[in-house]
Amino acid sequence: MKIGLQLGYWGAGPDPKMVEVAQEAERLGYDAIFTAEAWGSDVFTPLAWIGAHTSKIRLGTGIAQLSARTPTATAMAALTLDHLSKGRMILGLGVSGPQVVEGWYGQPFAKPLSRTREYVNIVRQVLAREAPVTNDGVHYPLPYTGEGSWGLGKPLKPITHPLRSDLPIFLGAEGPKNVTMTAEIADGWLPLYYSPYRQEVYSDQIKDAKPGFEIMQGLAMIICDDVAEGLKPVKQNLALYIGGMGAKQRNFHNELMQRMGFAKEAEEIQDLFLAGKKDAAVAAVPDAFADEISLVGPPERIKDRLQAWQDSPVTSLLVSARSMGQLRTFADLVLG
Repeated sequence: MKIGLQLGYWGAGPDPKMVEVAQEAERLGYDAIFTAEAWGSDVFTPLAWIGAHTSKIRLGTGIAQLSARTPTATAMAALTLDHLSKGRMILGLGVSGPQVVEGWYGQPFAKPLSRTREYVNIVRQVLAREAPVTNDGVHYPLPYTGEGSWGLGKPLKPITHPLRSDLPIFLGAEGPKNVTMTAEIADGWLPLYYSPYRQEVYSDQIKDAKPGFEIMQGLAMIICDDVAEGLKPVKQNLALYIGGMGAKQRNFHNELMQRMGFAKEAEEIQDLFLAGKKDAAVAAVPDAFADEISLVGPPERIKDRLQAWQDSPVTSLLVSARSMGQLRTFADLVLG
């Protein structure tokens, strides 16, 4: 079991200790460090900053949103960072959701699976640099010949030779069909919620994954004496995602919780959250569900519950550390 660090989104501004934390994580043996983007800071720039101040730790986008950039622009950013970091780049991609895609990026959300397949195919063509890049799909036609075209476009190869043609591409995926596609076309998977106690939820989707397929699971690791108290921030986050991240009629996170065996609870959480009863929505999150997808409690309990993760297909745990002390304790617990 490897361990990685998920820095997540920026809030109002960057964490002034970002580089210091990354350097300490590298020293402690963390395998990778991931950044995120939503509708604030972007996902690539912080990785470049971190990469300039580290030398070994892998640098991952967790996740770069498809609608934020064309496939070739994303491939350019990835190959550039891969060169500058001497081969440490992991390109994590995801479709986000309709509220962000259509509300922030001004792009249609329709057919996310076929869009993802086209996107990954184009990125792989750029990285392979075997021939001029073309795509006859409906989402990202290359060359573009549609409305407004001058008819002068031609297929191109990247000027810069990619450092690695096999730069790893991970996908953030939740739905069964999306996870099945991830196992088929990607090198790794970034799940949102995964329970090592309910492996059957995704077992069929990942059974045919290629050798070396990585599963990097982000989870809260909270060291405390009172488990119920420690689960509160986990439940707050779950209430936000299960209840408010998406529309009433379509919330992918809510649908996932239902597939994991908590259908009634997921519906109640959403109803309460959308009614403005956020505290009640948090209280409605079952402790059992929050506990299964996190590691909370005294070090002895966390170490004991780590066994379930080690017995699962998950290859790496991505944690968020609030202090240098936590960073070291997490490394001690997971890496021994």
